[in-house]
Amino acid sequence: MYRASKISGTMLNYYLVCKRKLWYYCHQIQMEKENENVQIGKIIDETTYAREKKQILINDTISIDFMDKYNIIHEVKKSKSIEEAGFWQVKYYIYYLKKHGVENAKGIIDYPKLRQRKTVELTEQDEEALDEILKDIDSIIAQSKPPEVINKTICKKCAYYELCYI
Repeated sequence: MYRASKISGTMLNYYLVCKRKLWYYCHQIQMEKENENVQIGKIIDETTYAREKKQILINDTISIDFMDKYNIIHEVKKSKSIEEAGFWQVKYYIYYLKKHGVENAKGIIDYPKLRQRKTVELTEQDEEALDEILKDIDSIIAQSKPPEVINKTICKKCAYYELCYI
């Protein structure tokens, strides 16, 4: 079982998008490698911001797309389709770094295809919400079977679609 200290940004993102997807991912049922949308996202991540040191792995737990010299965390996203989950993912990175002694970190979500970026900041209320989310993630992972299917429009593009619907 995972502990809150070992929850990745991907896991937090999946929690906010679909708890069933989170459960599958954490039980080693990982379908992303074959999914076209995931592959496109990886290509965008690999081919943009070439001058930056990318995929910064911290404590074998979180992987930041890149971080600049001003303690600004950058997360590269393909689209805004699940933007709220991306915001919380970056807030989690800031929260995680704060818990490990990095003060004053800020975040930016970069959308290279859209030529846009959004600033992300962490509030005290966000920290309290993240404390609860991390506990909930632990409890979902500990379940013996996955949560119910959510039946949302985003499901059609999900890497786990076949597991849920076919």
